[in-house]
Amino acid sequence: MNVNGLRISIIQLEIIWEDKEKNIKNYQSFISQLKGKSDLVVLPEMFATGFSVSAKHLPETNTDKIMQTILSWSRVFDLAISSSFLAKDKDGNLFNRGFFATPEGKIHFSDKRHLFRMSEEIHLFNPGENYNIIPYKNWNIRLIICYDLRFPVWTRNKNNEYDLLLCVANWPKTRSNSWEILLKARSIENLCYTCGVNRIGHDGNNISYQGGSMLLNFKGEIILEAGKDQESALTTTIYKEKLQDFRNKFPIWKDADSFNFS
Repeated sequence: MNVNGLRISIIQLEIIWEDKEKNIKNYQSFISQLKGKSDLVVLPEMFATGFSVSAKHLPETNTDKIMQTILSWSRVFDLAISSSFLAKDKDGNLFNRGFFATPEGKIHFSDKRHLFRMSEEIHLFNPGENYNIIPYKNWNIRLIICYDLRFPVWTRNKNNEYDLLLCVANWPKTRSNSWEILLKARSIENLCYTCGVNRIGHDGNNISYQGGSMLLNFKGEIILEAGKDQESALTTTIYKEKLQDFRNKFPIWKDADSFNFS
């Protein structure tokens, strides 16, 4: 097997509104089947609760049940897992916290930078400040959350510092056209593989989601796509050599404008 191949799985399910127990049980039934078949499983944003930003009983710390469960799954099923959860710190500050857990027990956190101002998220949550590059199996990975996808400066791949961009989301059906276009744009401009994973069904605010989860290559071509309004668990392999060859043959990154985040 090619040592630079990464087996990546996308799991697109309905999220039961604010019901951690049912959601954890549902996702475990799918993830457990991927042992030995996948290296990385990507779930939708806030997989355990749905995009609920007002319920006071939902936030957890980095060491509470959701993260304990994720670390256990990652170890037992021997794969990395990425999504986000409703997090709180010791002072009670709230975050939409992205995570990337590895079988070795390492966990990387990346808080959502751009808070959705059309909801209460912008008033109740704190924006993320951490710009992390996650090393895993000879790949460099960047994790963003939903609304972050609209902001190319935040996702800019400076000097090819990452190979794979993950976007976990609860992206409404009414804006599904933007979802696909933005995923393609981020792939093309950053010369990277991009994986966007969305949910299906309806949430507690009666917002509808149709999924449309997909994996794209560095040319913006879709190489794996979940059906709309369908539960899906799909796996494919991506190859770093193909990415590196394309970057060498078409080195547009060398002409990118330099800048600093503020």
